[in-house]
Amino acid sequence: MTRQFKKLSHSLYECKYHIVFCPKYRYQILQDDIVEYVIQQIYRLCGQKDGVEVIELNVQKDHIHLIVSIPPKYAVSKFMGYLKGKLALKLFDRYPKLRKRYWGQHLWSRGYCVSTVGLDEERIRKYVKWQNKKDANADATQRSLFD
Repeated sequence: MTRQFKKLSHSLYECKYHIVFCPKYRYQILQDDIVEYVIQQIYRLCGQKDGVEVIELNVQKDHIHLIVSIPPKYAVSKFMGYLKGKLALKLFDRYPKLRKRYWGQHLWSRGYCVSTVGLDEERIRKYVKWQNKKDANADATQRSLFD
């Protein structure tokens, strides 16, 4: 996989997250045509947020795995509130039978699991050491210009 940093007006970033969330009580409701609808809606909802990109998506019967790139201008918690909230409303509208099982329109478990997907630690350590050597060389060159 090639690394491609993205840009905002004043930042360069690569913010990828592995997110797992599940229906309340881990009921196995994500089956049959609901799966296709959930996949379609996750792509659509992520597309509505500027710069958010779905990299990988896997819907199991009782949970969803999502690898997504989210710009640093969005907090992961706010994004998840948006995604779970809108997705629940759309599912309740499309599948009224879910309202019987999930009274009060609370479809998803309260929390979620999130982990960053990024550069490995060893690569970052090498870059920091290399950058330090590069800066030392630049300082030596800069001093010679003014001496």
